[in-house]
Amino acid sequence: MALSSARSISSPAMARRADLVIFDCDGVLVDSETISNRVLAEMLSDEGLPTTPAQSRREHQGMLLKDIRVSAERRLGRRLADDWIASYESERDSAFRKELRPVPGVAEAIARIEQAEMAVCVASQGKLAKIGLTLTLTGLDRFFPADARFSSYSVANGKPAPDVFLHAATSMGAEASDCVVVEDSPSGVLGAVRARMRVVGYAADSDEQALRDAGASIVLHSLDRLAEALELE
Repeated sequence: MALSSARSISSPAMARRADLVIFDCDGVLVDSETISNRVLAEMLSDEGLPTTPAQSRREHQGMLLKDIRVSAERRLGRRLADDWIASYESERDSAFRKELRPVPGVAEAIARIEQAEMAVCVASQGKLAKIGLTLTLTGLDRFFPADARFSSYSVANGKPAPDVFLHAATSMGAEASDCVVVEDSPSGVLGAVRARMRVVGYAADSDEQALRDAGASIVLHSLDRLAEALELE
């Protein structure tokens, strides 16, 4: 159910002020999921696995590319070309340069958080190069310098393991209990919960119930209400 503008979204879990807000990147900061999954669906279909963009997102959201490759090879019963991931990344990045936009309301939400003197960073399943590209293309790089960007490729285990969130908190000088994570995938929410962090689920294009089931304390359908969720208003 969508949250109405009049309905309070305060939660006891958010009553304590956060020192650090950790944002997922794809689908939370940048509107990349539609683009990424369209390219992925086309490439999987070309390999003999007919796939729609919606099916690709449903089956692969929150997965590392290497795990998507393993899944595809298992279904195909054969190996993909050695450069298959590199080819996908090239096609995806080309599409990003033409189409990528920031998620509506996210720049204003981050600015409000910074005005409240709370730190922000990114913790993404994607590679650092991808994070840098998407932030630069959307103008959000001004909020996230290089030392506030963290990737699952830099830790032992990707989401839903807590590793990238704990790495981000430690690097930013914050305690896990003083962090709030904004995530749009159940695996990301679960990883943040396992890191013992509070979680805001973003469900503009995700399954609200799945985010709640994974442990999100609050679920938003618009980032216009993030400041309220963080008890900044």
